[in-house]
Amino acid sequence: MSFTKTVLITGASSGIGKETAYIFAENKYNLILVARRKDALEQIKSDIQNKFLVNVEVIDIDLARQNSAVELYDKVKEKKLKVDVLINNAGFGTKGNFSTIEPEKSESMLLLNVVTLTNLTKLFLTDMLKSNSGHIINIASTAAYQPIKTMAVYAATKAYILSFSEAVAVELKGSNVYMTAINPGPITTEFALAAGFPESKAFVNVPSSKDLAKFIYKSMLKKKVSAIHTFKNQFLMIASKFMTRTFAAKLAGKMMD
Repeated sequence: MSFTKTVLITGASSGIGKETAYIFAENKYNLILVARRKDALEQIKSDIQNKFLVNVEVIDIDLARQNSAVELYDKVKEKKLKVDVLINNAGFGTKGNFSTIEPEKSESMLLLNVVTLTNLTKLFLTDMLKSNSGHIINIASTAAYQPIKTMAVYAATKAYILSFSEAVAVELKGSNVYMTAINPGPITTEFALAAGFPESKAFVNVPSSKDLAKFIYKSMLKKKVSAIHTFKNQFLMIASKFMTRTFAAKLAGKMMD
């Protein structure tokens, strides 16, 4: 008897999350799509179900809040769904000197990028270990590899995600549960506009969200612990190891201008 797996994707209403949903649906995964924008999720659900004949559940929730991870986990349990793959994709960044950014924005970023991601990982990982099966994918960034001037908190959250994911992946050795950190550079998404630098040189001639979604799926199949998207970004991350962290922070910040 064939068994269809289920993937839960946060931040699924646009960009990387949306395109990843299509890639997994194409590969016959059922979907749980999570984001704040219910209308957008419902449109994606309708389109995917018509194209790929898989089951799609949508959960509209703001994950940049205290205890939102438990709320989401409980909603999944209420629907009696088993999550085989968790993709912690939801996140955002804000551009500007740390001293000028509203504390509420930094707090929301920490809650979404770090706290909720960590708690969702813990909750679903516990279930996966009980069944000795599953995969968690955390979307980090090439920003994880150096501090970035004018994006201090964002880069720090991504450094946390990378370090956290790599450590847990080692802890999982010997089990049939896996963890992968995906590290994209700039991608064509709503991120630049939302972060406050829509005309940044860093977002010119960059890969598409669909290209990254394919990379995410392939990295999962290869059971990668950490994967940097595109050869160019791999080269840049190697080069950054030969710079002082102060110089790397200035250079990365300049590239975002």
